[in-house]
Amino acid sequence: MIRRPPRSTPKPSSAASDVYKRQIYTSEFIDVERKIVVKDSSIIIDNGIVSSIEKGFIKVDKDYSVIDLRGYSVMPGLMDMHVHFGQEYKSKAERPIKIERETEAILATAHADITLKSGFTTVRQVGDSGFVSISLRDAIADGSVNGPRIFTSGKSIATTGGHADPTNGKSIDDYDHPTPEQGVINGPYEAYTAVRQRYKDGADGIKLTVTGGVLSVAKSGDNPQFTLEEAKAVVSAAKDYGMWVAVHAHGPQGMKRAVIAGVDSVEHGTFMTEEIMDLMIKNDTYYVPTISAGEWVAEKAEIDNFFPEIVRPKAASVGPQIGSTFGKAYKRGVKIAFGTDAGVQAHGTNWKEFVYMTQYGMEPMDAIASATIETAKLLGEFDRLGSISVGKIADIIAVSGDPLKDMNNMKDVIFVMKEGKVFVDKRNE
Repeated sequence: MIRRPPRSTPKPSSAASDVYKRQIYTSEFIDVERKIVVKDSSIIIDNGIVSSIEKGFIKVDKDYSVIDLRGYSVMPGLMDMHVHFGQEYKSKAERPIKIERETEAILATAHADITLKSGFTTVRQVGDSGFVSISLRDAIADGSVNGPRIFTSGKSIATTGGHADPTNGKSIDDYDHPTPEQGVINGPYEAYTAVRQRYKDGADGIKLTVTGGVLSVAKSGDNPQFTLEEAKAVVSAAKDYGMWVAVHAHGPQGMKRAVIAGVDSVEHGTFMTEEIMDLMIKNDTYYVPTISAGEWVAEKAEIDNFFPEIVRPKAASVGPQIGSTFGKAYKRGVKIAFGTDAGVQAHGTNWKEFVYMTQYGMEPMDAIASATIETAKLLGEFDRLGSISVGKIADIIAVSGDPLKDMNNMKDVIFVMKEGKVFVDKRNE
């Protein structure tokens, strides 16, 4: 069973004007389960839960406040499976010498707010300095801070010198060798230690960096960095504790090992082969493409001195490939879950992923489903999230225009409701 963040469904108010008794009028809402647009409906919400969906615009009880979203495209709250709150990549000239963990936490709070206002009511944070996303998850869940619902891996797990080894690029005199508890392992035995530490820390899942990465200070962006035995040990330990496993992977060898080991999702998947695609279909493995990050790093690689010289050639070669790989994987039938890698590029630009997905061949309805119903399934949360359905949490957004005709309309979010509470309402602006 997947571990969940603290339940944060709103409690009922004793006031007659209970803010959690709501009724939404919608002329069009996207039913992602049936992949159809439902016309002229009333969505009834009690205490943050969708209690009924009625045909037409029914007369409401006086205790219910009415939200009229007719004329807008209504859909479930969006979900991004690959974000990094607290981070945003800066050019060499803008990059600070160091970022304290306290600074990262403050920035993470701002990034969470921006993301929620962009229509994303749930995210999966896959890697940070340790406790930032875990603490932010809990603060959002108890109502202390505004932001999307967070599922987090805490600190990523790497091998020595691998992508996510925090000592990469440092002089050997400037660091102590990191331990499995700190997220660096060598061998199956240490894999168990690292996973159990993440569980102890309160993480919901595990993030592995099974190949090199673009932005790490290391030569290769795609070499395999976990043995098959190490990957299997991580998955075995994670499943003991009900935790999902997501893997950063660009190169095919490390990616193949991870899929064989039984991971839940492959992130980026840049040089994914047809053999790996077929293995993913067989093993029910999700693909989280992060095309946005690929497009962004490819663009910035053309700018002199934007990236360190060791990073620039990796960005130039890896970035342009992700979209092409995505198109092939989609056509082959690999399951797709929406993810952007926001934190490489700016937070709040998550909507661009929809544009890229359709540009590389995905049907618009499938793109929206990838960010709602499919992401909920990946998290093991389909019983309460991912669609506007009776009995599920009322995460509902609206955009101007029809995204099924033009995905650029996903930028224009005019209404955001999370758990029955309204966080954005631009109808009268």
